[in-house]
Amino acid sequence: MRTAFAIFAAVAALAITPAAAQYKAPEHKADWPGMVSGPEGIEGLDPGPELQRGRPAKAMLADTRKLNVALNALQPQRKAVVDAYVVSVALDSDPVFGREAREAGKVLSRRYDAVGRTIVLGGSTGTMPSELPNGSLTSLTLALARVAEVMDKEQDVLVLYTTSHGAKVGIAYHDGDEGYGILSPKRLETLLDELGIKNRLLILSACYSGIFVSPLSGPNTALFTAASSDRTSFGCQADNDWTFFGDAMINHALRKNQPLEAASDQARMLINDWEGMARVMPSNPQVSIGADVATWLAPLEARTPKTDTPPVGRPATDMLKKGG
Repeated sequence: MRTAFAIFAAVAALAITPAAAQYKAPEHKADWPGMVSGPEGIEGLDPGPELQRGRPAKAMLADTRKLNVALNALQPQRKAVVDAYVVSVALDSDPVFGREAREAGKVLSRRYDAVGRTIVLGGSTGTMPSELPNGSLTSLTLALARVAEVMDKEQDVLVLYTTSHGAKVGIAYHDGDEGYGILSPKRLETLLDELGIKNRLLILSACYSGIFVSPLSGPNTALFTAASSDRTSFGCQADNDWTFFGDAMINHALRKNQPLEAASDQARMLINDWEGMARVMPSNPQVSIGADVATWLAPLEARTPKTDTPPVGRPATDMLKKGG
């Protein structure tokens, strides 16, 4: 079960080189630090606090360079086309999220004709250090700001996929023992409003992610969450390839040439079946599709590839065979 700030061992996959064999993804060993002090309490998490501690300077420089390459490679919008800009981010260093964010970026980029307009921010896949810029609250903020620079905000669309652990106050940013933070509903709402990104397809994979529905819903927003505001979601063991929600929504439903709403219905049916087999309390994924979404969704779906692609990786339900 996915619980906020839980400690999962990162299990290395089959090695390709001796160096890869010795590599281990960052693990969560230290206690979560206090992010808020004084009388603010939970309200202090609304701005989306972020803490970096003990991260080597060379690692920070290397990651900054990776991020700059990704931001600068983003192609401008096409005047006669409704373009989608995909941002897929893993906000936790457990390798399941790095693997999921990478494949989600591929699936969403293909589905929405966003090759050259996709940024993937992913931690390690467990076998070697990440070749991508790291997922963090800062890198996510900069990626969204860059998208806002190059898109046509009246016609183009942000497609955002986030995957991480979650809590009843927001989505957790947790990179080993060096990075901590909370992406709160208020922070994401404020950020998108500040940048003027109004056409939004938001797919949020985390426990309790239903807390984003009320603040983020709107006439131009299609929003899908892995769970309701009071439920956990499942499949986030570090050595998995997919969470339940990611496997159902990305790896199965959105690979098919079917409308977005039908894809969501299929994903929820799959999740319901898998949770029934696991005998867990249903995660109750949430859906909110605004009244004006069709104005940007219809042109995108008209260009959806006609051929489906097969699921990849180990099914999220493999965890049931292990009894966990």
